[in-house]
This record gives sequence, C-alpha cells and structure tokens, in this order.
Amino acid sequence: MTTRQTGAAGEKIAGQYLVKKGYRILAKNYTCRLGEIDIVAACGNELVFVEVRTKTGSTFGSPEESVTRTKQRKLANMAQYYLKANPGSPEDYRIDVIAVTLGPGGKPAGIKHIPNAVEQTGLF
Repeated sequence: MTTRQTGAAGEKIAGQYLVKKGYRILAKNYTCRLGEIDIVAACGNELVFVEVRTKTGSTFGSPEESVTRTKQRKLANMAQYYLKANPGSPEDYRIDVIAVTLGPGGKPAGIKHIPNAVEQTGLF
C-alpha cells in the first residue's frame, strides 16, 4: 500500500466507526487555506473535528504519537477557520484523534478514538 492508500483506508475506517457510534458526518477532507481537516462530524449539539492517523506497524511509534504540537496548533486554527466560514455551526466543538492500525492486506487491526485530544487554543 502507498502512503496515500494507507491514509485513505484509515479515513474510511474512521468514518465508519464514527457513524456506528452515532456521529453524523458533515464533511470529509474539508480543505481551507490553512490545510485539511480529515473529518468534520456532529455528535449531538457538538461539532467534532477529527484528525485520522493511520499506520501499518509500530516501528516508528503509534499513530497518535505522530500528531505533533505543530499539527495540534494547525488543527485548532483550522477548526476556528471552519467555524468562521460556516456561520450557524454549533459553537461547542472539540478536536479528536482517531488512530488506526492496519494489518496484513490493509485490514483494520486496531482503532483508538481519543476525544478532546487537541486543546482548542488556535490562533486564527
């Protein structure tokens, strides 16, 4: 699998996971001038921005460990940008990380959902 295929597989798995948990997917791969948010979802009256990290092994750490401080700041900024660009969106929001591990043949070997993984301290 290429890196792009691995990422796409992880995002698909994460989206299916969220739907099973009762989330409503509002956008996938939301792109703005600041970057891309993998999944924007609603959970009750709360908006949930989801960063999906996918790996095929643990040689270089777990998927969630790859969300650096720089990426966290970027996610917080993109969330604030989304809210300003989409008036009427719920004001309550959080930024989650879903870590997906793929096994042989690209089959899901593990999924870890970390709610409120990123502080809402964007500078936008």
